[in-house]
Amino acid sequence: MTAPLRQAATVLLVRDGEPGLEVYLLRRTQGMPFAGGMTAYPGGGVDPRDADTDVEWVGPTPADWAVAWGCDERTARQLVCAAVRETFEEAGVLLAGSTAGEVVPDVSGADWEAQRQALLARETSLAELLAGRGLAVRADLLRPFAHWVTPPGEQPRRYDTKFFAAAMPLGQEARDVSGEADEAVWTTPAAALAEYEAGTRPMLPPTVHTLGQVGSFADVAAVLAGSPPEPLAPIMPSFAVEPDGSWAVLPDGTRIRMVVPLTS
Repeated sequence: MTAPLRQAATVLLVRDGEPGLEVYLLRRTQGMPFAGGMTAYPGGGVDPRDADTDVEWVGPTPADWAVAWGCDERTARQLVCAAVRETFEEAGVLLAGSTAGEVVPDVSGADWEAQRQALLARETSLAELLAGRGLAVRADLLRPFAHWVTPPGEQPRRYDTKFFAAAMPLGQEARDVSGEADEAVWTTPAAALAEYEAGTRPMLPPTVHTLGQVGSFADVAAVLAGSPPEPLAPIMPSFAVEPDGSWAVLPDGTRIRMVVPLTS
């Protein structure tokens, strides 16, 4: 029996650093039910309450995002809100602000931490958190970047994952706060991929491929410039075991080596 697809959102949080464009990566703890030991971006599955319609909104509408992702408006709203919620839960970064277009400058205080914990425990929703502070989802801080679908043969978890890119908001700091990671780091895509090739930073094929894509941009402004005029084509890899190793094979023929994390 094929496992059902779950909608998920992942965020490539980027900044302009001294060595050039940097991306924020987390290494998931060993023993996690999905991708344990792997380096990934902040993200996760959507929560039903991510579809709340009473959340304030700045930027491209759910209808606009529905076009970008090739889905219905409710799912598009869920995905954008899940991207904002997961980034706050896993990195302590909140892509929200006033309806006038200002980004909340600091979310590191004890009161913010209590609300972040409440989100993690599903004791409150993103809409409730934002409404209580008079804030809006800043959908204009996000751009659609990639769309990956887990193949049917992968059990027991399959995801229909939308990858967003977002600039690190000024005044905020990304923090290792999720409890699901044993390392959090800002690094250049090239450095992360070099560690992957050396076998010291295992990553799933979508992370490897999107790091290569984002690494082709000179800076954050280039990453965020524009958005796809039509739905991003979903990428569903196949897998091959050959004498030289295991590979994920993309529809365009690109091959990505599968690297298994070391167990402790």
